[in-house]
Amino acid sequence: MNSNETADKVARSMLASEGTGPAWGIEIEEAREGYARIRMAVRADMLNGHGIAHGGMVFALADTAFAYACNSRNVRTVAAQASIVFLDQAREGEVLVAEAIEKSLVGRSGVCGVSVRTADGRIIAEFQGFSRSLGGNVIPSASPRT
Repeated sequence: MNSNETADKVARSMLASEGTGPAWGIEIEEAREGYARIRMAVRADMLNGHGIAHGGMVFALADTAFAYACNSRNVRTVAAQASIVFLDQAREGEVLVAEAIEKSLVGRSGVCGVSVRTADGRIIAEFQGFSRSLGGNVIPSASPRT
């Protein structure tokens, strides 16, 4: 299995074992080493009191893409810190796409940027996550990065 096949298998395994991603209707469009692109439709139960996508849902989508990108080498990795800037609002029925790109990886620490856009490309938010690997495999069938 090559590195991109491993990344895809890791992301799909993580999604299948989460309670959150399936509950939110998250779908994986692409996962490869250091990269993930996922999507989620904004539903009525994801709206805040202003009738727009709750910031926590936008953050959660970005954080999920971040998780798939930084675990892509089959090394258990978690967020050490993350921040988000909300740039526009999303409404019920819109599909949000989160694209995570690993910017750097040094030892056990990494930095990943995630852009959240509507399916037609309108920017909603920019997220930056800092990761820390814990060691060990996410899935047993692939070898971890050393």
